[in-house]
Amino acid sequence: MIYREIGKSGMKASAVSLGTWAAGGDAAWGGKNDEMAIEAIKAGIDSSINLIDTAPSYGFGHSERLVGKAIKGRRQEILLSTKCGLCWDTDEGSLLLERDGRKVYRNLSRRAIKKGAEESLKNLDTDYIDIFITHWQSVEPFLVPVSETMEALLELKKEGKIRAIGISNVTPEHVEEYLKYGRVDLIQQRYSMLNKVVVERDLLPLCEKHGITLQAYMPLEQGLLTGKITMDSVLEEWNVRNRTSWYLPENRIKVITMLNGWKGLCEKYRCEISQLVIAWTIAQSERVNALCGGRKAHHVIENAKAGDVVLEGSDIEKMDRDIGRLE
Repeated sequence: MIYREIGKSGMKASAVSLGTWAAGGDAAWGGKNDEMAIEAIKAGIDSSINLIDTAPSYGFGHSERLVGKAIKGRRQEILLSTKCGLCWDTDEGSLLLERDGRKVYRNLSRRAIKKGAEESLKNLDTDYIDIFITHWQSVEPFLVPVSETMEALLELKKEGKIRAIGISNVTPEHVEEYLKYGRVDLIQQRYSMLNKVVVERDLLPLCEKHGITLQAYMPLEQGLLTGKITMDSVLEEWNVRNRTSWYLPENRIKVITMLNGWKGLCEKYRCEISQLVIAWTIAQSERVNALCGGRKAHHVIENAKAGDVVLEGSDIEKMDRDIGRLE
């Protein structure tokens, strides 16, 4: 497994990290299986993954509590990241979405951040959070100044409740504004070979300039880039993947054809398609961390092995050319 420093924090994280959105078991993923999810998290740790990511909004605290149970007795082996800024116990904020009968609001006020941190610490059954991330950025009609948000985060850091500050779903303007008030060690952003232009043009150069980790979420495009999705695969109406345009038949066939063309590379590196894709992702920059979700132990173990795959430059160039033909 490749390990890389998170920003300038001094914390070394596995280049392949584990996301636990699906483990939360909300309607977007079709229910939950707690025993299976806990087994998957433990399998990730046993497979050299030492960074586990969660959020209060994943199952409204359920994912955090599952992670807390899974890491019991092993806290010193791992880095924990969770998030703040989404609230559903109040109507204070800007409405983001409605899910499972609840309205979720964006709220990055000092009060909401401090309250959220205490709840996450309790859910995770820990005394500190390694990386605390602003989940979605503040917008009208409840626009909170970044100065207030950072003040709260820096207070938590001074108190020893968090070790590093992260931000998610941001623009370059957001990044520059945050940096006016303190250090940011991680940006968590959607990034894959199917959704890469904006990140590579705008955010990755900023990360490299300021020494920030770019944590790519959805690097496998919710399973589409695993090679296991076919044209015959049918998604239930409620499935979150229906929001991804790449799953449309006219786009899906292009992706499947591209992946089939990489079977020779998989033979060369003795890896699965999913591992090849993850390896490509972390090869894009020393600053990139691939955040891969997984509810089943064998999927998590498979993803972790991608951290051992080192691609040759000529093979990366071939993949880049193939990816470019999709655009």
